[in-house]
Amino acid sequence: MSMVQPRPPRAAAAAAALSKSPEAAVAHDNYPVRALVLQGGGALGSYQAGVYEGLAAGGIEPNWVAGISIGALNAAVIAGNAPEDRVSKLRDFWTHICRQPWLPSLFPYDLIADGAAHWPDPLRVWFDGLEASRALLEGQRGFFHPRAWPLPFASGHGANGASYYDTAPLKATLERFVDFDRINRHHEMRVSVGAVNVRTGNLTYFDNTEIRLRAEHFMASGALPPGFPAVEIDGEHYWDGGLVSNTPLSEVLSAKPRRDALIFQVDLWSARGPLPDNLMDVATRQKDVQYSSRTRAITDYMAEHQRFRQMLSDVMALVPPAKRDSQGYRDAADYACTARRNVIQMIYRDKPFEGNAKDFQFGPLTMREHWQSGLEDIRETLLHPEWLAMPTHEQPFVTHDVHRARHR
Repeated sequence: MSMVQPRPPRAAAAAAALSKSPEAAVAHDNYPVRALVLQGGGALGSYQAGVYEGLAAGGIEPNWVAGISIGALNAAVIAGNAPEDRVSKLRDFWTHICRQPWLPSLFPYDLIADGAAHWPDPLRVWFDGLEASRALLEGQRGFFHPRAWPLPFASGHGANGASYYDTAPLKATLERFVDFDRINRHHEMRVSVGAVNVRTGNLTYFDNTEIRLRAEHFMASGALPPGFPAVEIDGEHYWDGGLVSNTPLSEVLSAKPRRDALIFQVDLWSARGPLPDNLMDVATRQKDVQYSSRTRAITDYMAEHQRFRQMLSDVMALVPPAKRDSQGYRDAADYACTARRNVIQMIYRDKPFEGNAKDFQFGPLTMREHWQSGLEDIRETLLHPEWLAMPTHEQPFVTHDVHRARHR
């Protein structure tokens, strides 16, 4: 079965443009840091896989991938495979976890799912609700399965068992699709994944330039309570990093040494949305606001800081060399920065029939639709190779968003 649906005309034009012009791939090579930043969002995460497929097709390879929750799992598959195998491994990973373990074997499920792609929205709402209910009742193959019913309400079964679902299958799945030896050769690609220390409440980043990453580090980043249990690492327990911040964008922007960076920020939740008028829509909108991480607010804040650092650097250049040997000057020099940052934002846009269960609706049909949306968005983004140009000294921090560009 094909992973993606037929391309709309604009997406096809984007793909053709990439095949004829190398400007985008050439422009991105000018940046010492080329980061792929992946937000958490559960079943929506195949959107990120589609974005990566489009980047790879355009000849753009990140040298740093940072993720939270499902973004961390995508990061593991990307960094844990050779460049030529990454798209196929992402496809295999998502196909594997988007199959419930029981019902598909009982009837021609694929035929029904393919037909559902053309159903009117009310029927799709029903079909997606069925898929989400199956995830709750059955779990997902190679990802999680429900615990025995009494256990969630019992005491004394420890932090590793205090959850509705057991994620033990996920470790075997990661070890099947990810080469952790490759991840830990960090000269090929830097990897950072965020998780929350349950004891301290602090957000921690596990980074392959500092420690040796294992499957548990990626599982910890996606251990969202109370559904999933805390993951123990070196005597500490960790939950999903999205509890504190659902995007690692700030981690990438604040890393030292500060260098010129091209950052593809791939979000799964939109901070902007319609005013809800019923309780189901309220629950959906609440999730959007809670997990969107206010990406644009962060980029606006970081842009202002970068302009200040740039201005400070310009002012410091006016200080005579003989007067630079002071603690105040050295402190200012540590804060000043001339690095230029270019953030390309892609934010998943909901389908009309999606609701509050969209982050745990792992059905194969919606997985393919999310993937296709990501592929189309990055193809359209790369129709603008000028967006990848190095920011100027006068404007050292820039952002671009294909969805905002459509409405200008």
